[in-house]
Amino acid sequence: MQLLIDYIPIVIFIAAYFYKDIFFATGALMIVMPIGLLVQWLMTKKLNKIYAASTVLVLILGGATVIFRNPTFLYWKPTVLNWAAAIAFLGSQWIGEKTFVQRMLGNAAELAAEQWIRLNQIWVVFFIFVGSVNLYVAYNFSEAFWVKFKLFGMLGITLVFVVIQSIWLTYAAQKNEAPSQETES
Repeated sequence: MQLLIDYIPIVIFIAAYFYKDIFFATGALMIVMPIGLLVQWLMTKKLNKIYAASTVLVLILGGATVIFRNPTFLYWKPTVLNWAAAIAFLGSQWIGEKTFVQRMLGNAAELAAEQWIRLNQIWVVFFIFVGSVNLYVAYNFSEAFWVKFKLFGMLGITLVFVVIQSIWLTYAAQKNEAPSQETES
């Protein structure tokens, strides 16, 4: 269900953009995202923190986009969200017992503490990179290209990153298991 809540606003934004313009699409996004948040709350009595933060950013930056008739505010939304995630992930190394990555993926693999910290740092770099690439595209390409990049490019970059991370996690977990299996024999 969360996947549906995450992607319906994107589909509506894209459809509204190609139907009319970025201001119409932004208005549609500003309506549908809080509805998604409400549906999520009614169904689970919980809120996805990233979706909630994204909704707040859409309302603030989308509101500025519509009021000032300037899409630059909306262009910054993915960057602000990614850079805020980078700061949160970085801070998780010193706040709490586990990094955010370990909290999310701790059941997926047995890694040493240093490996979790390294993986968390890689996520920090990834978030900074994606936020920076978003700004590069926003300021160096057309609005239509940015809209397509936001949908396909950022999704593609994220999928490639997650696949590479999954391969590394599998390798690291197997490498960590190998010595313990040898000592049991």
